[in-house]
Amino acid sequence: MLTNTRWKRRPEGSTWGDWGEDDQFGRLNLLGPEQVKKGIAEVREGIPFCLSLPLDYPGEAKVNPRRHPPVLQPTIRDGKPNLNFPLSLTNRKLLDVVSDDAALIHLQYSTQWDSFAHVGQQFDADGDGEPEMVYYNGYRAWEHVIGPIEYRDGQEIPVKEPPGARALGIERMAEKCVQGRAVMIDLLTHCGWGRTVVGYDRLMRAMEADEVEVEPGDMVCLRTGFADLLLQMRKKPDVDRLNNSCAALDGRDERLLQWITDSGLVILASDNYAVEQQPALDTDEDPCCSLPLHAHCLFKLGVHLGEMWLLSPLADWLRAHRRTRFFLTAPPLRLPGAVGSPANAIGTV
Repeated sequence: MLTNTRWKRRPEGSTWGDWGEDDQFGRLNLLGPEQVKKGIAEVREGIPFCLSLPLDYPGEAKVNPRRHPPVLQPTIRDGKPNLNFPLSLTNRKLLDVVSDDAALIHLQYSTQWDSFAHVGQQFDADGDGEPEMVYYNGYRAWEHVIGPIEYRDGQEIPVKEPPGARALGIERMAEKCVQGRAVMIDLLTHCGWGRTVVGYDRLMRAMEADEVEVEPGDMVCLRTGFADLLLQMRKKPDVDRLNNSCAALDGRDERLLQWITDSGLVILASDNYAVEQQPALDTDEDPCCSLPLHAHCLFKLGVHLGEMWLLSPLADWLRAHRRTRFFLTAPPLRLPGAVGSPANAIGTV
C-alpha cells in the first residue's frame, strides 16, 4: 500500500499518491501535450461556441439558497462613483471619461468548476481507527483547507487564521490551463425533458446509439437540457419544475462510478445542477454519503466537476454534423484559495 506523510490509508479505488504525495492536479495530470493536439485536430470549421451561461443566471437564490447573483458596483474615485466619471473634474486639461467597477460574486452561482477542496469526506486516513476530515490525496481540513470554525468533539471552535484552501484551491486547476479533446454525450436526445436518473446501462445505451467513445485523457460533457430551461425562465427559476426535469447521473450506481474510473476521463461537466441526482437515491449501503458522485470524482479520483454549462448549441451542431468530439478550452479563474470558480468555457469545432 502506498503511504506518505499525510496518510497511511487511502480510499479503495482512489488515485491518492499515484502522481506523488504532494499532487494537487489529480486526473489533470493526463491532460498533456498529446491531448491538446488531439483536441486541436477536432477543429475543422473554426467555429467557437460559448459554453457558459450569463453569470447572473439562474437568477435569484432559489436553485441554491446559499448562492446569490453577482452584484456590480462602481469603484470610488475622489469620493464619487467611478462610472462615466469625467476626468476634467480633477484635471481640466483632460477630457477623458472613465468607468471602473467591482463585483461581488458567489463563485459557484452559475456555470462553474468544483475544485478538490469543494467536497471531502470523513475518512480514517492515518489508520488510527478514528475518521478525520480529509480531501483528495489526504489533504486535511483546518491544516490545508481552512474554515472559520473547527468542528471538534461536538464543539465549534473559532479559527483565527484567514479562511481558504492552502492546498487544492482552484488556482491549481487554472495552472493546468484545461485544454484538450472533449466528448459530448447527448442525454437530452435519448432521455427527453422529464427527470431521468441515469445509471450505467442507460448511459451506455446513449453512447452506443451515437457511437460515442471516451478515451483516457478526454474531457466529458453531458447535455441534459437543464441550462436551456434556466434560460427560458429568464432569471425567475421554477425550482419544482427544475427538480422534475432533465437527466442526472445516478451517483449510487457502482457500475457507473466504475466506468468513470476505468474510462480515464479527466473532467466531467454537465449543463445541469450538481451533475448527479440530488438528493441522491436512497440506499442502505452508503447512507452517509449524500454526494456519492462528487465523493467519487473529487475526493477519490481527482476528477474536477463542471456544472450548469450551456451545451445545447454545441450539442445540436455536433449531432447535425454526426460528430461527438470537439476542442475544449475551459480554465477557471486563477484565484488562490478558492474552492470553486466560474467556468468561461469555449468549445471549438
